[in-house]
Amino acid sequence: MRSPRSAGGLPWQSVHALLLLPITLIVVITVVDVQAPTDVHLGPTLVIAPAITPSFAGPRTTAAIGALATGAQILIGVAHGGIATTNHVVQIITLFILSVLCVLYSALRTRRQAQLAQVRTVAEAAQHVLMWPLPEHIGPLRIASLYLAAEDEAQIGGDLYAATRGEGVVRVLIGDVRGKGLPAIGEAALLLSAFRESAHRDIPLAELVGTLEQSVCRYTVDLEPAEEAGERFATALVVEIPDHDPVTRMTSCGHPPPLLLSPGHVVTAPSLHPSPPLGVHPGAGHTLDVFSFEPGDTLLLYTDGVVEARDAQGRFYPLAERVARWTEESPEALMHHLRRDLLAHAGGRLDDDAALIALHRTPVERRRHHHGRDAFRQGSETHAGHLAG
Repeated sequence: MRSPRSAGGLPWQSVHALLLLPITLIVVITVVDVQAPTDVHLGPTLVIAPAITPSFAGPRTTAAIGALATGAQILIGVAHGGIATTNHVVQIITLFILSVLCVLYSALRTRRQAQLAQVRTVAEAAQHVLMWPLPEHIGPLRIASLYLAAEDEAQIGGDLYAATRGEGVVRVLIGDVRGKGLPAIGEAALLLSAFRESAHRDIPLAELVGTLEQSVCRYTVDLEPAEEAGERFATALVVEIPDHDPVTRMTSCGHPPPLLLSPGHVVTAPSLHPSPPLGVHPGAGHTLDVFSFEPGDTLLLYTDGVVEARDAQGRFYPLAERVARWTEESPEALMHHLRRDLLAHAGGRLDDDAALIALHRTPVERRRHHHGRDAFRQGSETHAGHLAG
């Protein structure tokens, strides 16, 4: 159960602790002013108390502090010979007016915070609907994912991923539409919808990739602004992993190749035959590459926002070098290490959206075929065929 929060968004315990500051200021200023010579006037500084209260409390608390400060000013006036003098009257009226302004500011600030919280809640809900969380287990795989959006307050952007179960296979999509942050969400939603609609069906990978191509092309024709003609496209890597064959089939549409993490700190990359990004050359052929994927291996998919993250000296993030330390970690632990290491490399903030998926193949009882890891480690192609885009 969540702890109750104040109008300022802080837990009530924190607000109570912070309230000691303005109250202490009022008490100290009042005591010092009463004890000070009559030609020393500290009463006007009482306005500090109601002025700082809106930073952590709502209008009611601010009004209470303002009333307390005004009462302290009246007490100071009485101690110095009465409140009927012009000087004391002006100070009391001025402090009262400033306190009222602080209350109005606090009310406006609280209202604005409530509006922002509502917008943020709606945005988070919409983002979660678009980017469904990946299951921890699907078919013969354990899965973990990581998404780092470049735009503030965004949980997703132009990068995308999805996984679904087909007939005896698991199909995974990772992609990157042009642009970053919130403006790219519409195109990412289009590509995800097309994948989810078709990937679970018992169709060849060729047809699935063709469906994604058609969706991007339809969007380009119908919705692409004239000033951005030819600039709307998406890179994608579509991966198919059969349940009982220790292989992975994949088609790259201009997307970076994955990394294979094998026990013993071995990291290799396949030699893919990428085709143009989706939406660039409709009808272009796509190549199917098949590689070994043995039980105990982890396939790491990622977007270019990961490998293009730069440090203070402008150096790219050395993904293959870094993940070699964690080849025997679980997918969840691997994502934890990569998140911390990537943000540390980039100084805590990325310039582009970044997404990663770790697919760990767990052992199964039966294998109908056996393929050594050497083919994948050397990046050799075991099968290639041209598919109609």
